[in-house]
Order: sequence, then structure tokens, then C-alpha cells
Amino acid sequence: MLYLTLLVASIPCWWSCGNPRQLQYMQGTFDTAALRTATYPVPVIQSNELISITVYSDDPRASAYYNLPTPATTPTTAVTGPTVNASTGSTYLVDEAGNIVFPGLGPMHVAGLTKDSLYKILQARLADKLQNPYFIIRLSSYKVTMIGEVAKPGQFTIPNERVSLLEAIAMAGDLTAYGRRDNVLIMREINGQRSWERIDLRKPDLINSPYYYLQPNDVVLVDITKNKAAASDVATVRNISLATSLISVLAIVISVLQ
Repeated sequence: MLYLTLLVASIPCWWSCGNPRQLQYMQGTFDTAALRTATYPVPVIQSNELISITVYSDDPRASAYYNLPTPATTPTTAVTGPTVNASTGSTYLVDEAGNIVFPGLGPMHVAGLTKDSLYKILQARLADKLQNPYFIIRLSSYKVTMIGEVAKPGQFTIPNERVSLLEAIAMAGDLTAYGRRDNVLIMREINGQRSWERIDLRKPDLINSPYYYLQPNDVVLVDITKNKAAASDVATVRNISLATSLISVLAIVISVLQ
């Protein structure tokens, strides 16, 4: 029984002595010419997203009108209007139709636009109202979600509005030893259109994937390896073996006492 117990207890070591290359990222030769041309996909504004817009011009008093906060008497249903103070601009919730209500301009369709595109639209529409208008536009709800076999799963806010898959993995404390480097699923939804992509982190050309740079609200799911299930089974066998040993010892003690 002792030999059997030691044998079962040693089984986890067999799994821990696997090939370390299975845990390495971006293996093999790098095609530097191809990787140098990789481009960053510019995020677009989406429905149900928060954006902040601060308006400036040569006349601060005139531009302050376009940074007005929502009055205290504004009904709670007016969720597409500005929601913060004049000193920091206004934050807008893009509604289901992709619109916001901008002071002095009324409803504006912004879903599907990049920040640069929205900047040019505001500049054109306020050119006759402000002297040399300019704007600071931020995606206030730029978040990505990391789940599965990562050390610290959760939702992460990206303040600089740009994050790669490897950077997001680092924010989540890296993949665990049981995370599949060859099968990372990225789920993306942009204005109601869903897409999925599986990424192999062991390949250097992952940088060329349109999913290498994450978009707002992307979900990254790291699958588990078969070794985790096997390790769980080993633990179960070990516990059963120890319980059997204890029962045997108790049976011997009881027989001696009798």
C-alpha cells in the first residue's frame, strides 16, 4: 500500500516535466520585413459607449457653451446628453442608434466614426460659431476583458486607448501553465457585428493579425490544456489513495484494540 501511495503521489511530476517550448511565446524565425509593415487598426466609436469631448477656441467664454453640463433638472431619460462639468468637457453615452445630443448642434450620429473623423465633423460644424475651434476627444469606456487560464482574470481599463494582445495578457498576470498558447480566442463586437478569431501566441506573425491590437470591449478567452484535467484527475486519485490508506490504518488499529 505504501508503494502504491508513493507511485500515485509521483504522477504529477510526469506532467510538470513537459516540453518548455509549449509555454513560450512567438517562437521561430521573425520575418522582420513583413512584421515592420504591421498597422494599428484605429478604434471606432460604438453604440452604448462613453466618449468625452472638450471644446476649445480663441474665445474661452464662447467655447464654454459647448462644454455645458447637464442641468440638475434634466430628466434621467436624457442619457445621450453631456454628463460632466464645463472645465473637463462633456461625457456622452452613445445610444443604441449610435447618436449623441451635442450642445448647439442637436443629435449627431457618431457610431462607426474614428476620433479623427468626429474631430473633422465638429470642426466643420462649429467653424462659423467659434474662432479656431479645436477638440480633445477620448474613448472613456475603452475596456478589455481577460478570462480563462490567466493569473488575474477580469476587466481592464485602457487609459491610452491602445493595447496589444500581449500587453493585455501581461496586465492579467500572464497565462497560467495550463493556458493554451496555441488557442487564444478573441471575441469582438463592433456596432452589433460579432466576430471571433483564434490566435496562436507561439507564432511571430501574430503581430500581423487584425486581432493583435485589441478593440474596445474585446473579450479574450484563454483555453485550458488537457494537462489541467489530467492533473485534477491525479489529485482525485491521490486523495482516494490517502483515504484508503487511512481506512486501512484505522481498521488495523480497531482490530488490535479488540
